[in-house]
Amino acid sequence: MNGATPVAPVPPPGPTPWRLEIHDELDSTSDTCLARAGQGERSGLAVMARRQTRGRGSRGRDWQDPGGNLAFSVLLRPGGKGEWPVGLWPFIAGLAFHGAIAPWIPHPISLRLKWPNDLLLEGRKAAGILIEAGTDSSGRLLVIGFGANLRAAPAITGRDLACVAEYGTAPEPEIVARAICAGLDHWMAVCGGQGDGLGFEAVRQAWLAHAHPMGTRLVVRAESGQVEGSFAGLDAQGMLLLRCADGLKRISTGEILLLD
Repeated sequence: MNGATPVAPVPPPGPTPWRLEIHDELDSTSDTCLARAGQGERSGLAVMARRQTRGRGSRGRDWQDPGGNLAFSVLLRPGGKGEWPVGLWPFIAGLAFHGAIAPWIPHPISLRLKWPNDLLLEGRKAAGILIEAGTDSSGRLLVIGFGANLRAAPAITGRDLACVAEYGTAPEPEIVARAICAGLDHWMAVCGGQGDGLGFEAVRQAWLAHAHPMGTRLVVRAESGQVEGSFAGLDAQGMLLLRCADGLKRISTGEILLLD
């Protein structure tokens, strides 16, 4: 752990005992959290790297980090939330992430959530989330990785990527990491306090308020093929609703591309 600097717990105090570590360089913040989980680390570990050399994105892609961006992961042991479906966590994480980035983007620049785990600036990907779930002798665990282009976007052939600095002020990664932790606490509390055991409806409505508009044209690419339609919201389980020529489809997985 090169240059690890333990930092005081994230204010304001919340139900999760966050312990933020900042490292000069790591291969992967998520791999670090997974390794520490294997050593018995308790819930609330938060790991940030000023430079990440082998970050992972969705669908097995590398998450490239030219420096000055956010590479951050948290370890959670859901405990009493263990019955929450894994599919709920992208929405909790997405709302926490949006809340951490939005203050640095001037209105009316569009910062939108894209199902299930991306943040877009004016339709261009600026940030993403990777969630890995597992179990060990202590029970269920989740590692949630957050990557955001704050100061610079990597140049990747065929991909139009954005960074916060293009549109507003690039915050220090540590500030964003702390805000994510506070946001996770907030949205976990919302899910646990709505009387229905999950509170997903409140999360669903909040997520939709920050997503691309209803009717946005989308393409969904999956192993089974490609389908095109209009965004019609989320169902009660968080599946993507896509209005297609042959009716309404529920999408549980796939790569989403915006056509509008």
